[in-house]
Amino acid sequence: QVQLVESGGGLVQAGGSLRLSCTASGRALSAYRMAWFRQAPGKEREFVAAITRIGSSTRYGDSVRGRFAIARDNAKNTVSLQMNSLKPEDTAVYYCNADQFLSFAASTPGHYWGKGTLVTVSS
Repeated sequence: QVQLVESGGGLVQAGGSLRLSCTASGRALSAYRMAWFRQAPGKEREFVAAITRIGSSTRYGDSVRGRFAIARDNAKNTVSLQMNSLKPEDTAVYYCNADQFLSFAASTPGHYWGKGTLVTVSS
């Protein structure tokens, strides 16, 4: 199985940028569809972005499209989420997610989760 560890969260002002990273261990990341989800206090978990196993295609949730970018480096076993033009409503814990069998087109969470990294956007 794969273990996931997120990093890069923190406090940023509205309009700023952050880059999150997810480092995998245990198995080669290339076997997994990778995605980011987030959960704000008192809200349901939300799909943020997904990327195909070879990084050929990406897709985004409506609330982040055009501002966030997901990328992967299978050689380094990492996935990143570049977040630009951050808004206070982007404040949440961001989770890296992996699954061997889910389709890239699915917005449902996969089997493996990291513990999350907190992003706080101040107004």
